[in-house]
Amino acid sequence: MRKLSKRKKKWIERTVANDRSYKIVLYNRFFLFLLAVLWQLVGYALLILAFAYDSTIGATVQLVVGVLAILFVLRIINRNERPSSKLSWIILILIFPVFGVPTYLFSGGGRPTRDMRKKIARAKAENNKRLEKEDAINEETRSRENAISRYLSVCGGYPVYKSGTIDYYKCGEEAFPEMLAALEKAEKFILVEYFIIAHGKMWNEILKRLVEKAMQGVRVRIIYDDFGCMVTLPPKYELYLESLHENIKCMTFNDVVPFFSVRMNNRDHRKMLVIDGKVAFTGGINLADEYINEKERFGYWKDSALKITGAAVNSFTEMFFYMWNAFRKDKEELREYILPQETEKETGIVIHPYDDSPLDNISVGESAYVDLINRASKSVWIFTPYLVLDDFLRASLCQAALRGVDVRIVTPGIPDKKTVYRLTRANYAPLMKSGVKIYEYAPGFIHAKSMVCDGEAAIVGTINLDYRSLYHHFENAVYFSGCKAVDEVKRDCEETFAISKLCTPENTKRGFFGKLIDSMLRVFETLL
Repeated sequence: MRKLSKRKKKWIERTVANDRSYKIVLYNRFFLFLLAVLWQLVGYALLILAFAYDSTIGATVQLVVGVLAILFVLRIINRNERPSSKLSWIILILIFPVFGVPTYLFSGGGRPTRDMRKKIARAKAENNKRLEKEDAINEETRSRENAISRYLSVCGGYPVYKSGTIDYYKCGEEAFPEMLAALEKAEKFILVEYFIIAHGKMWNEILKRLVEKAMQGVRVRIIYDDFGCMVTLPPKYELYLESLHENIKCMTFNDVVPFFSVRMNNRDHRKMLVIDGKVAFTGGINLADEYINEKERFGYWKDSALKITGAAVNSFTEMFFYMWNAFRKDKEELREYILPQETEKETGIVIHPYDDSPLDNISVGESAYVDLINRASKSVWIFTPYLVLDDFLRASLCQAALRGVDVRIVTPGIPDKKTVYRLTRANYAPLMKSGVKIYEYAPGFIHAKSMVCDGEAAIVGTINLDYRSLYHHFENAVYFSGCKAVDEVKRDCEETFAISKLCTPENTKRGFFGKLIDSMLRVFETLL
């Protein structure tokens, strides 16, 4: 990676220290990106007008675009994807072919580029060669009760663990001190991977400890998503971090480019902090002040996190390094970071970390959620900031409610994105008709992503109930059962229900035009 000049380093330090200039720099970067995209849209519009001006050329172009539209519709029909996603693209292309065909080309239907696929597949294969994985699929996991662990082992690629500990935190304020305490104890390495890192108390406290530990000889590796941090960190911030100490290395995932690109769809939405292979943190919490309520954005910010100890931490280390080794020229030797497997007494606990990626046509995240929903005999309680469902997930929720399962979903009372919030509310009616209870979190915004089934098993992670999170992004989560943490998730749900507003057909009723807008939005919900 290129070195950061002393002048550039001082500029970034002044930018971060001076909050006003910091914001100016950030928003300049953001608006320059928007202007570049707008310039391309204007170019396409002018090109279309030029063809329309000459009737002969315009007719030829219209014929070519029409033929292309039909060809792309046939291609979409034959793709192995959800019907709801296919329908959205087909409608867009047939109604607006001049706009729809280029949009489909640029987005790639949400699939990663061939280059990204090859790099990550190669890195995963190298990881597997360097490690002798234990066979986690034994006879016990073939039973119905453990079918989800078998599925996650086969499709997710990570084993199930029957030992270790798992702690649940119902908000960022509870998790943050534990994260700092774990960082203080680091002796060998620290791995940091987050969608958003933002200047403020949370990141400053963490960065302070990262630098201190680097000076003590601890290896620090950092990954953050460039799009997620586009308005929170200055440009070339990764070079600034590397300039702080030779033991700190940093990588931005999928750098934002100011032109339409297929690869811009796929973001690293994962969140994990790994210390010495002994402790791992994950959940919905990013490294920004709103997540610990040091800064108010949309009322009270409700989130959740997990702390895992024991052999299961190795799975997080593997997740981190297949991403790192896929895109860094200076590869890391995975064996140096994986702790030896020690024989531990099984305690009845199940801890199963996994990740999900858009590299295949399997949504591991959605399948794990659906398995919990279909398995439930008493209750399914869900926290999600967005409720933009495809037909498969919607049908599972409705069927569970119709067979008598207590299905409850908590969504934000104060939204962060107005359009997605409208789409979220547009999904209420069909769910409520089937008996699903929907609550809106009155104190503010709920960013937690969790599901608890029958009070016996739970999933907590980074995966939202929306199409982009389930199919386009790199995500991670943990399935767990047989431990106190499940009871804590259940208790958190009960406390949250008590301070949330129960939605009814009466208090969520839309007028004619409101229903019309909702219907139009739902047609294209899988594209947002």
